Amino acid sequence: MREPRICCLDLDTFFVSVERLLDPSLCAKPVVVGGPRGGGGVVVSASYEVRAFGVRAGMSIRDASKLAPADAVFVSGHHDEYMRYSRGAREIVERYSPIVIAASIDEHYIDFRGCERLYHRAQDVDGDATILRVVREITGAIDAELGLPASAGIATSKSMAKVASGLAKPHGVLLVAAGTEEATLAPLGVRKLPGIGPVAEAKLAALGIATLGQLVATPERTLRPIFGAYTTAICRAARGLGADEIGRERPAFREYDPHGEYVGSISNERTFVETSPEATSAVLCGLCERVCSRARRRGVIAGCVTLKLRYTDFHTITRARTIAPTSVDTELHRVVLELYREMRTRPLSIRLLGVALSRLRLDATQLVLFDAGDRRVRAVDQVREKYGYDAVHLAMTLGRRRR
Repeated sequence: MREPRICCLDLDTFFVSVERLLDPSLCAKPVVVGGPRGGGGVVVSASYEVRAFGVRAGMSIRDASKLAPADAVFVSGHHDEYMRYSRGAREIVERYSPIVIAASIDEHYIDFRGCERLYHRAQDVDGDATILRVVREITGAIDAELGLPASAGIATSKSMAKVASGLAKPHGVLLVAAGTEEATLAPLGVRKLPGIGPVAEAKLAALGIATLGQLVATPERTLRPIFGAYTTAICRAARGLGADEIGRERPAFREYDPHGEYVGSISNERTFVETSPEATSAVLCGLCERVCSRARRRGVIAGCVTLKLRYTDFHTITRARTIAPTSVDTELHRVVLELYREMRTRPLSIRLLGVALSRLRLDATQLVLFDAGDRRVRAVDQVREKYGYDAVHLAMTLGRRRR
């Protein structure tokens, strides 16, 4: 059985780093991203220079203004630039592994299980050395091509990789070898473990528990009033025995789709492990739902659709087709399936699919004269607006999630 090798790659002080690329005069200065000094916003990111004064992400801008030094620079941020740099980092990471999951705009989990032979070089003494070298190549490429510092942790479980990533900061790479997890975690403060927040930390401190080693030595029955049903999972993670799967994709942000914006294109991609034709069709259906929902949010219809397909050997092809202007997912799905069947000419599995809408124009009808199909679309949008995007999906998309 292949040993799990999970990497947690974190773009260091991502928002601050992007702001410094946009304005080099911010380099080496204390920087707070989130809003103007004294404003009513929340700190999104803080540079290491200002963290020394107690400023942290999630803190109100007003509180941060009181703690930050007089020369601290407060910026509101550049949403579109963050997305552009995040996509750039994702594209670099995807050169190295067939399985990449976004945990947030600045954090990705990479599954290197079984990749040792693929990347082995003569100088690598073992599989650990191979993966460590590859991850250093990734962080180096992100720095060289985008100018962004990144840290990474590699371990046999997701939670351990996350901890290792934190220990590697800033701009470092740390591999925790199999069998050394508990010894690595033992001297660390309890807050270093994902899942333990400030409230739990205070309750543990009241019991005299400050480190993960002390937590592991404490009977579960003593910890149950603090962690409840999660007690066993927390104790396992504190020993480095967390889950060895990287989980599901999470959107970094709700896409930026201002109403009436018809310049450019609307696109979404999904990296996945192809298991069956039905699963692939479901991914395509989900992508059609997403781009059409975004088009309707903008109030536009599209006259062209492009399908992007990437095989597991990283060979990528795209094909576009002119369509009758639409923003209805079921209509688009039929066209996308036809494109897919034409493009699917190799026996290799698929690792990435993407759907893009272009030739956008304003939808003059706005579903005023709607038929039964349009009523469904209108109802779906209303449900999503109230309860969130995942509140309702086409049956084919939901079938993939149930599996």
